Amino acid sequence: MQTRPITTHGLTQQVLEAGQGPLVLLLHGFPELGISWRAQVQALAEAGYHAVAPDMRGYGGTDKPADQEDHTLLHLVGDMVDLVRALGVTEAVVVGHDWGSAVAWHCALMRPDVFRAVAGLSVPFQPRRPKGPPTAAMAAISKRAGLGDLYINRFQSPEAHVELDADPATALRKMFWAYDGATAPADQSTGFMPEGVSLLDSISDQAALPPWMNPAHFNEYVAAFAASGFKGPLDWYRCLDRNWALTAFLQGRKIRQPAFFMVGDRDPVRHYAGPHETAQQEWLTDLRGQVVLPGAGHWLQQERANEVNAALVEFMRGL
Repeated sequence: MQTRPITTHGLTQQVLEAGQGPLVLLLHGFPELGISWRAQVQALAEAGYHAVAPDMRGYGGTDKPADQEDHTLLHLVGDMVDLVRALGVTEAVVVGHDWGSAVAWHCALMRPDVFRAVAGLSVPFQPRRPKGPPTAAMAAISKRAGLGDLYINRFQSPEAHVELDADPATALRKMFWAYDGATAPADQSTGFMPEGVSLLDSISDQAALPPWMNPAHFNEYVAAFAASGFKGPLDWYRCLDRNWALTAFLQGRKIRQPAFFMVGDRDPVRHYAGPHETAQQEWLTDLRGQVVLPGAGHWLQQERANEVNAALVEFMRGL
């Protein structure tokens, strides 16, 4: 397993990679890094694949464009298309977790000639809404239900990253703990916050590292986010409505490549993305598995590495 920079079109991407064989890209989400896939890089390499986990645009060792508008889905999918080319091949299987799942689904949707199969962890495929941009709709649903503000809407503020930047260790510890499957239900985040209460204030100060996160691994995250900050990662969220405006050409399009989905039954993201788990079955026309892991939370590939490894290797071997 090695880490190295790869220069793609207008971007230098840091990747974690191992193995030889058909290419598998592993795309992380928020607030993670390519190192979140270490167990899968090793397992896939041992199974005969070239496994590559990049730090995504705005994260870790990869370049961090300053402009918010340089973090759209078109940029993120383009980064992965060009990474495949830079790795010397013409096609890959793409696997994503959290925000990385959204990118992976759109890689398959936009470039079926490059991405021959797709798997998503934790976040199901969500087609483009024909009725309008997503953030206003999410705010209206939250208001009608009396749930407070969804963190996604709070992240639209141009200053939302400032609280996280002030103390990256506390921010990361609280987020990992509040979305973990081992955390008590009363302490898990729902993703919704009362008016005037920030995301971090909504999570107990007693937050500790999850059982799967040792201090050395945690310190890798802290060092990376202390160095680069949270602005780039939050710019992904700030481009949600712009993504909607840019993707009218995808309206009604389905993913026809082989697909796979896995989620933890205690993943708090299911509070707001859960309905799409059933709905996506209409949009993934070759869905070869949809697995719910009992007791697992959001950080699936790290919480339940063995189950995820086995599922991904089985999916790959069935292609």
